[in-house]
Order: sequence, then C-alpha cells, then structure tokens
Amino acid sequence: MSEILNIIEKMSGECSSCGLLHKTTIQDIQIAPGLVNSVGEILKKNDFPTKLLMVADQNTLKASEGIAKSLFGFETMIKVFNNLRVTEMEHVETLEKLISDKDIAVLSVGTGSVNDACRLAAARQNKKLCIFGTAPSMDGFASYSSPIVANGFKMTYPAKSPEVIIADTYILAKAPSELKSAGFGDMMAKYIGLCDWEISHILTGEIYCEKVAELTRSAVDELMEMADRVTCEDEETAGKIFESLLKTGLGMSFMQNPRPASGSEHIIAHLIECVELTEGKIPNYHGEDVGICTLEMIKYYKSFEALQKITAQKERVDWEDVFEFYGHMRDDVVAMNFPDNVIDKVSPEKLEEKWTDIIEVIKKIPSYDKCLEAMKKAGCKLNVSDIGKDEKLFRDCIKYSPYMRRRLTLLRLCGMIKEVQ
Repeated sequence: MSEILNIIEKMSGECSSCGLLHKTTIQDIQIAPGLVNSVGEILKKNDFPTKLLMVADQNTLKASEGIAKSLFGFETMIKVFNNLRVTEMEHVETLEKLISDKDIAVLSVGTGSVNDACRLAAARQNKKLCIFGTAPSMDGFASYSSPIVANGFKMTYPAKSPEVIIADTYILAKAPSELKSAGFGDMMAKYIGLCDWEISHILTGEIYCEKVAELTRSAVDELMEMADRVTCEDEETAGKIFESLLKTGLGMSFMQNPRPASGSEHIIAHLIECVELTEGKIPNYHGEDVGICTLEMIKYYKSFEALQKITAQKERVDWEDVFEFYGHMRDDVVAMNFPDNVIDKVSPEKLEEKWTDIIEVIKKIPSYDKCLEAMKKAGCKLNVSDIGKDEKLFRDCIKYSPYMRRRLTLLRLCGMIKEVQ
C-alpha cells in the first residue's frame, strides 16, 4: 500500500509537467486482509469525529458483514439503500439532510453508485469521508467527481476525494465475477480518455499533464497483464487490481477533473443509461457498458491511423435533430452547447495542420485485437448483444453523444472532417 502513498507524496505540489498544483485530500489508504474488523480503529487513527453516517446498499452491507461491530466507540447512524445501481440527486439530498449541522463524518461502504452519492453529499456539507471498497469494479474510489442523474440527465459533478480509503482483500476477492469484469472494462476506457485529452491539448491548449497521463497509462498496462486473473478469488490479485484502480482515480483527483480517465466512451455509456432510465429500465453495471463503448471507439479511432491528410470544415450540426433525440434532456444539451461550444475553439485550418500530431496520439492506443483479447480473458462483455442493448439505440447514442458534454473528443471532431486522403 505504500506504493500509492509514495505516489501521492511524490506527485503532490507544483507540477513541472503541467504547472498545476497537484493535491489530494487522501491521507491514508489501507488494503489488506481482515480490515473489515479494523475500520473503526483506522478512522480513529485518522482523527475522524466520533459521529458517523454509514451508507451502504443491501448488497454492499451484506458483503461487508462485521463492519458495524468494528465501529466501537462511534455514534453511528446507518442509511441502507435498496440495490443502488444508479445515483440520483435525491439520494445525495437524502444524505445531505442526515449530515447537515452535525459534527459527523461519512463512511461509504460499497462501490460505484454508493460512493458517488457519498462523495457529493460530503463535499456539499464539508464532511470527512471514508470509502470502504467492497469490489474492484470501477476506478472512482480516489476520484474527486460524481456522476449523478438529475431530472433524467446524467452529469459529472465536482465532489471530493475521501480522506481515507480502506479495502479488505478477502472481500474484494469474493466479489461477484461480473463486478470484477466491469472494473476491467472501466479501466480499458482510459486508453480512449487519454487519447481524447491529449488531442484536446494539441488543438485547444487544454491543460494536459504527462505525469498524470503516464500514471494512468501504466496502471492500465499493469492491469492488462493481469487480465486472465481478474475473476479469480485470489486476494493478492484482487489487491493489485484495486491498487491499479486507485491510481487512475488519483490521476483524476490531481487534475480535479475526469479527463485522465474518461473520454467519448464514457459519454456514450452515460447517454445510453439516460435513455434507459427514461424508458424505466435499470442500466447494466457501468463498467459493462463502458467496456463495449471502449471497444467500439478503439476500432473507430484506430481506423484514422492510415489517413495521412484530411480536409476540414466547420462543424455542421442539425440541432433540431439533436434536440429531438434528447427530448426531455433538450435544455441540458442546450446549456452544454450554447451560446458557444467546445468545437468553436478549433478552426478547420488548425485541425488540418495538427492532423499528423493527432495520428501519433491515436497510435498510442493498443490495437483492437489486443484489447479484445484482454477483455475476453477478464470475462468482460464483448458486444452490444452481450449487454442487452438494441443495436439502433447503441448507434444513435454514438451519433448524438458528442453534444452531451462540453468536452472535446475525437468523436466530436469527426464532424469537421470533410475529405480524407
């Protein structure tokens, strides 16, 4: 565990690569077997207040059996959601009411949606936060942001990193295989996220940090080497996978945005989830959808490698068509794109001039075949039918997703490419 803390110590402060002041609220990380029985002791060591709100859902509470007993000496309230697959703003507001006007800290027991709600509620109420991870299923444990659904539209809100992260490797190893595979799919997305981030830097001057990018890239490369062990009930492997996930979350924390870890593939997945919620469907595990979207974007992005030259044009968008697709989400999309939008910063001349540089960035993405094989080994879902999506919905979400975020991606730039040579 000292490796992660050493990374924090080494990378904190003014960065020689990007000039930003890298910082994080994380002060302690503990990953070891049997820690479910030591949570209270770890919190006391890190000066948490004696009042706690422990938040879980029914599944994560069962997985962390014994955690409540470890909180001896704490005055503990417990909030247990049902199977929390999607975090909605009402969940955040419920937690805020429980912790407002109290000297109280938040203990988030779980992964994904439970953590998302706790990160935002703790940030808004300025409370200390500890995350007890129950599965290596996503990379947001150390992240500062929370994707939340509000009025049917999924947005990423600035939140907070936890002060303390704890994981019991026995519990991680026993996590359902589909959660572990979903975590692997979420990690594969970093290759696209890093590509989109660096391309935006080239074209718009968006702040890009090679040190953070390398931290993220190396974490994904390490996990690729463990692909065939992802679903094993092995504590050592589970702990190493969790560390890799933490590294990418730490990169987001240092940059104070999700750029190092998500690009067009995440936006597509978020849009799919929004549409499904509108239809009354419970979305898949986020990492499952993200993994399929990542494979699709790897195939698409790599198809540009052979293009030595392009002719660019100003982006042309049939906004009424876009708005018709988004329906009740129209106002959110308008806010993301008007009175100006992210593509306005890129002239056709600049895109043509920098195209060879963009190709070099795309080449950093591993081949589609290599990524597909790794995902097979990790037990991931591999195609649209595997995740139970309608093919037309999937294609429509790819088409309309670039307008969902104020974030420049290669997928958004494709609307500016008029001719290829």
